[in-house]
Amino acid sequence: MKNIARRLKPFATLASVMLTAAPARARAPPPDLQQVNAVAAGFYAAYSTFHPSDGIPDAKGLAKYRPYISPPLDRLLLDGEAAERRFSSATKNMSPPLIEGDLFTSNFEGATSYRIGPCNSDADTAHCAVTLGYRGGSNTAKPLDWTDTIWLVRTMAGWKVDDIAYGGNAAFGNRGRLKETLQNVIREGNDAAR
Repeated sequence: MKNIARRLKPFATLASVMLTAAPARARAPPPDLQQVNAVAAGFYAAYSTFHPSDGIPDAKGLAKYRPYISPPLDRLLLDGEAAERRFSSATKNMSPPLIEGDLFTSNFEGATSYRIGPCNSDADTAHCAVTLGYRGGSNTAKPLDWTDTIWLVRTMAGWKVDDIAYGGNAAFGNRGRLKETLQNVIREGNDAAR
């Protein structure tokens, strides 16, 4: 037994040297899910001050969202509001706005409650399921509940909301994603102004 241990000792020493000499792989630190959740909560807290929300927020409204949204989403909201103005001018206010009702949820009437569910992330993106509810003013209105998904990106200023995937199925609700909706508004507003 001593003979075998003596013979294996050089290999054990070599393996130990190889392991300590191998460079450690640098791993990106895991995303801070507390910050992701805090940004999502801040966004919906700002949203709840607008209820009922109607269309693209004006400059005053956008200022409330700005601490929580990514620069690309901020730009789309600014461009979308400008497109709405061009559309209104081109149609001489004879057509309804391109965005009617709530922009930030699946439901036309918006949400009266929200609960941020679990968030998942990788190094640069995160998403959270958000359970939303709408309780209308009348006792006859049927309660509505659904889940949208809020998408965040890591920016130089930390985590920011970058998009929303509409998950509800209300009759007059939004479909697809927030950024797609804004891009369509910008395209339609520009086309009307030509």
